Amino acid sequence: MSKQERWSRLLELLAVEGKLDVEEAATAVRVSPATIRRDLDELAEQRLLVRTRGGAIAHGVSYELPLRYKSSRRASEKQRIAGAVADLLAVGDVIGLNGGTTTTEVARALTLRAGGPAAEPGESPSGPMYTVVTNALNIACELAVRPQFKIVTTGGVARPQTYELVGPLAVGVLNEVVLDVAVLGVDGVDPELGVMTHHEDEAGISRLFAERARKVILVTDSSKMGKRAFARICGLDRIDVVVTDSGISPDLAARLTEAGIEVVTA
Repeated sequence: MSKQERWSRLLELLAVEGKLDVEEAATAVRVSPATIRRDLDELAEQRLLVRTRGGAIAHGVSYELPLRYKSSRRASEKQRIAGAVADLLAVGDVIGLNGGTTTTEVARALTLRAGGPAAEPGESPSGPMYTVVTNALNIACELAVRPQFKIVTTGGVARPQTYELVGPLAVGVLNEVVLDVAVLGVDGVDPELGVMTHHEDEAGISRLFAERARKVILVTDSSKMGKRAFARICGLDRIDVVVTDSGISPDLAARLTEAGIEVVTA
């Protein structure tokens, strides 16, 4: 197992348990305790955790792992969800994508649907199959080299954890566009409170994506269903479709259906 894989595994364990013990982590990752101690020291230097005697703890309940370390968590579920979302999108659609690991997988699934290689320097594409409006720098970078996509990025201030652009400059661009579909990744879905994320600035931008779209598709793995986060994006009345994995509880799926939301499991 490479260092990157070990770090991703350790951060996954930390996200679930809230703390790590060196000996237990060594058993889980199948390396020596000395290797785990070095890994934890390096992760602490990057401010991804807090070192303690005998292990480590997370920074706090509001702590959010940088996107590069979250991408491997529940990867197969997110890829299946993304494929199901791509099937719901039509050629010619203007699609809004906020930031996050699941929406990044949606962008990648769209590239498979569009087919063809990245554009060569100086190549003149015949025209885009999709127009993608996004505030996520990583999504824009992945799609911008492909002639099948017209990419519109918002302005704003970049958040290093999620690569999302937020603030008044992002709002200004979104106020000037109209979307066929908004595909939103979130951190929590509650039957009473609606959909939520960890940060209020990201919530405001995601809310605007929803307001500018004719149809809103919520994409999230089942671990976030029934959970709450700090900042509310919108109520469930603004959501048309929820695409998740088969781990969603039957009770919650039924409540969403009763609210008039189509539930798609992948």
